[in-house]
Amino acid sequence: MSTDTAGGTILAPVRRRRSRGVPKALVWAAVTPFAAWAAARVTGLERGSLTAQLMTATPYIAAGSLLPLLLAAATRRRVATAVALVTTAALGFSVLPRAFASADAASGTPLRVLTLNMLFGHADPGAVMDLVRKLRPDVLSAQELTPGMVEELDAAGLKDVMSHRVLETAWSASGSGIFSRYPLAPLEELFQPIGHNMPVAMLSVPGFGEIEFVDVHTFPPLGSQVHEWNAGLAAFPAASPDRLRIFAGDFNASLDHAALRRFVNQGYADSADRVGQGLVPTWPANNRIPPVITIDHVVIDQRIGVREVSVHTVPGTDHRAVFANLDLPRI
Repeated sequence: MSTDTAGGTILAPVRRRRSRGVPKALVWAAVTPFAAWAAARVTGLERGSLTAQLMTATPYIAAGSLLPLLLAAATRRRVATAVALVTTAALGFSVLPRAFASADAASGTPLRVLTLNMLFGHADPGAVMDLVRKLRPDVLSAQELTPGMVEELDAAGLKDVMSHRVLETAWSASGSGIFSRYPLAPLEELFQPIGHNMPVAMLSVPGFGEIEFVDVHTFPPLGSQVHEWNAGLAAFPAASPDRLRIFAGDFNASLDHAALRRFVNQGYADSADRVGQGLVPTWPANNRIPPVITIDHVVIDQRIGVREVSVHTVPGTDHRAVFANLDLPRI
């Protein structure tokens, strides 16, 4: 609108009508929980049983963090957009590397490892043997291994292909055992296990030599057991410069847990992470809810190469089996 005054033109100020958009408080309500989660994940500040359990959902939270970012950007809330962008980036950098391979080409002695939690000995022994025949593991690391399960596996043919073993079976979740094609010798006092039975063995690999092998089964971080869970992961020894070491089993922890990352960062690597399979879930299997979290691992000395990792569903147990085809270097 304009008016003529003394031969000139005066432009009246135009008032822009402010759109009735999403309230600022609602935008921040969407951004803040994701930002807090990212801060806890990056700094390792998860505390207590509940937060330890929630932290396994970090890959899904990372994907979900795109929603508040889009909301903040669409409503032109600059500070909220900046916070949301940093949040998504932090979660992305924490999670996405597990989906991309970083392993070197194989050139050493192969060692094939299979690990499976057998759910109180309820895993289908025929299905386990089918997997053993298909994948041809040199070592089988078993958790929740009962004496009856050993008998059923041997009757299905395991004793014919893996006659060497170090077993600490039990009629409960505490039973564990290592089966091998190669000679095994019990190894005492490598560390003080905190959790279920965790047999340790010296494995003699033909054409290579000896490596230390640990069958892992920590307590889950449920209720007061979260303290033993933390202590159990902290009890594992750091890598040795003159010996290769492998940990295989049910860690009841994902790489989004600070306790597991602290252990791995002592000279180890997660084999699935090395070949871009680190986000493949392993629990719970054979349920209405499909597997959603990754708590079963083959953790290796970082000098060991990884040729292949795959995850397999076995009837009768709520854990999926993890198979790692490894490459032992000369040290």
